[in-house]
Amino acid sequence: MKILVINGPNLNMLGIREPGIYGNNSYDALCEKVRNYCENCGVEVEFFQSNHEGALVDEIQKSYGVCDGIVINPGAYTHTSIALLDAVKAVGIPTVEVHISDVASREEFRQISYIRAACVKTITGHGIDGYCEAVEFLVNLK
Repeated sequence: MKILVINGPNLNMLGIREPGIYGNNSYDALCEKVRNYCENCGVEVEFFQSNHEGALVDEIQKSYGVCDGIVINPGAYTHTSIALLDAVKAVGIPTVEVHISDVASREEFRQISYIRAACVKTITGHGIDGYCEAVEFLVNLK
């Protein structure tokens, strides 16, 4: 099984950006944690992060026929990007939406998730552990 983990804008700034909301773990620490978890599950994992919407769409499209699952934290594009929604729908790969913070308890504009309509599950507010939960869900889905 191969899973693609996609992170959107500003997630490369983990540990620096608003640690009271997103925690003190760096982006590298997130990747290491997920990589170790996947290794223990016998899952191949690939990571991609970009601050650019089109690059995220391109990566989703490239996963077609290659990956068995996608874990995505679209960052702020969660609330604005129909392009990401359409890309996930187009490839038809089971996708789990992940958010480090509890978006339900945050600003009103964060209550809208366009991509959620194409996802098989959403995990919010579990910190970087939510990524491992998403991998586990995808493994059990197969």
